[in-house]
Amino acid sequence: HVQLVESGGDSVRAGGSLRLSCAASGYTYNRNCMGWFRQAPGQEREEVAALDSDGSTFYAESVKGRFTISQDSDSAKKILYLQMNSLKPEDTAMYYCAADRPAPLPGGGWCPSLVTTYTFRGQGTQVTV
Repeated sequence: HVQLVESGGDSVRAGGSLRLSCAASGYTYNRNCMGWFRQAPGQEREEVAALDSDGSTFYAESVKGRFTISQDSDSAKKILYLQMNSLKPEDTAMYYCAADRPAPLPGGGWCPSLVTTYTFRGQGTQVTV
């Protein structure tokens, strides 16, 4: 049973920084398919960042250069981070950690293309700017 627990959300002023954490338990795969998405009231889910099984990263254009996704240096801990700098009011949203089972894909790779469709997700942590 995979459980994801986010933390680190807060209310900050524009230009400030936050670091979100996501602790994954029961996620015992050798490859990681994990990421972050966010949802603001009345808006659709928006993919923010993803960490692929080969260590490659993806960022939404709106956060590129400001946000950084990473995992704990001890990969066995399965902790995912999202460092958010230069925060803007439009970054205000509930942020969710998400994960999926890695599986070989017909076109190559191991992770589904959209974090917003990942099988497992946490309860979210609120970021207000």
